[in-house]
Amino acid sequence: MLSREVLPLIDEAAARVYSVVTETPLVPMPSGICESGAAFAKLEQLQVTGSFKLRGATNKLMSLTRRQAAAGVIASSTGNHGLGVAAAAKTLGIDAEVFLSTQVTSAKRDKIRQCGARVRIVGADPLAAEVAARAAAAESGRTYVSPYNDPYVVAGHGTIAVELMRQAPDLDAIYIATGGGGLISGIGSYLKAAAPHAEIIGCWPENSPVLYECIRAGRIFDAPESKTLSESTAGGIEEGSITFDLCREVMHRGVLVTEEEILDAMRWGHGQGWAVEGASGVALAACFKERTRYADKKVVVLICGGNPSPAVAALLDP
Repeated sequence: MLSREVLPLIDEAAARVYSVVTETPLVPMPSGICESGAAFAKLEQLQVTGSFKLRGATNKLMSLTRRQAAAGVIASSTGNHGLGVAAAAKTLGIDAEVFLSTQVTSAKRDKIRQCGARVRIVGADPLAAEVAARAAAAESGRTYVSPYNDPYVVAGHGTIAVELMRQAPDLDAIYIATGGGGLISGIGSYLKAAAPHAEIIGCWPENSPVLYECIRAGRIFDAPESKTLSESTAGGIEEGSITFDLCREVMHRGVLVTEEEILDAMRWGHGQGWAVEGASGVALAACFKERTRYADKKVVVLICGGNPSPAVAALLDP
């Protein structure tokens, strides 16, 4: 899939998702973040679910036919995607079931239930939950809602870029934490057309740079990874994902950050009064690491979510 094929879907998404999704603010960060330049933060953690994932889930559910909506949807998640699907489904009156592995904390399970979805605990890892969810969807005739490998999900995330073109049309660069690639694919597809001068920068933890390594190798494979504070970007990318080619097309470069850099950035964001999870820390850390690169330029950091696990949240008050 090419970015020009995503563009009309983003325009459609921007015309319909705001009955569920909130337009989030772009706020200035303290001077000195970028030497002689200006840095801004796009606060996606202010969505009702605490994450940008609400955008893609809402757009996907709004794209369903009446028959598909009546049958209901199934998702698998490590947390934020499940919250997005649950919240969108509740607002739109669609039945939703979310498959979670035993790795997902009880706090996130409870949040998904509170949003109105049924929760099923399956398997010891996210892949097992995904396999079970896909099988259940195929057997029951319900729609499986992928966290990233779906053009309507990608387009929903692209509405962030539509807002940015109102808020900062002259932006020079944007830092985006990247997992499966749905977020950067959507934002990048729109900015490639609307702001071709702007650099799209993918950000990964050194401990889990799976899509980064796949892009470098020119193929999708199971790159090694280890535990990271950026829980929501951890894990691999499925074979044949549309986001692989989209990322290769729209992303200018990637930046890797250490766990120490992520934690320092999270604590900085926490000190600003923001709810920040590890993925938000990844994008912040990448910007901090390159503070001299964009002198006299306008830079945006995407604060993609604010739902850290209790164990990670406990680290934010040193």
